Amino acid sequence: MVDLNLKGRVALVTGARRGMGKTHALVLAKAGAKVAVTDISEEDCQKVAREIQDQGGEAIALKLDVSNSVEIDEVVKKIIEAYGRIDILVNNAGVCPFKPFLEITEEDWDFVLNINLKGYFLTSQRVVEEMIKQKSGAIINIASIAMGQQGVGFQNLAHYCASKGGIIAMTEALALELASYNIRVNAIAPGMIETPMIESVKQNEEQLKAILARIPMQRPGSPEEVSNVVLFLASDLANYMTGATIVVDGGWLAG
Repeated sequence: MVDLNLKGRVALVTGARRGMGKTHALVLAKAGAKVAVTDISEEDCQKVAREIQDQGGEAIALKLDVSNSVEIDEVVKKIIEAYGRIDILVNNAGVCPFKPFLEITEEDWDFVLNINLKGYFLTSQRVVEEMIKQKSGAIINIASIAMGQQGVGFQNLAHYCASKGGIIAMTEALALELASYNIRVNAIAPGMIETPMIESVKQNEEQLKAILARIPMQRPGSPEEVSNVVLFLASDLANYMTGATIVVDGGWLAG
């Protein structure tokens, strides 16, 4: 019988110094995975790694700018040196700077797309090289309900929405290409989740009230409620799932 035990597996989590990324790392470690905690601040990553270690888990902390292919290569090499393999990749690193469409500069656009989309591409491409060697792997891409089509758009976030729609399209394409290597690629589309990213929204009482009115469950989700889906997709329980997008939004898109 398959279960959620990840003992013996190695996970790389990007954007793991705080928010959902930190929780993804903690949940995967609690399930038995050895976790590489990565983000732009190695000091912050070390705090998360120590928290995992204090709870009896195993983790290493590594600085990583996902828009930098050289850093990605160095991080993957260090993980392979430490653990010998990478079984799980959680592409979570992301930025969400609010700005009206007509005020978004080319530099603003590149900043968001380089992290939110190019970063997922570069990290996945390098990690897949290792997964192909072992003929197995699970990639989990954190997208958003701001993905267009069956998702929703948000004012003042044209660059962010474009990046999240791109993640869904890339997830489906990679799922097709990598299935023959026994590598699964799935996405999660969270709605409003209690992370530092929504602090500016919470400070605007009128805006917060309007958003909660659109959520049937009438509350933001917790990072753990997303991380539990990450754990499921990383586990053998999801062995026949690839190319899927799981929405975790309290019913927002169904409303």
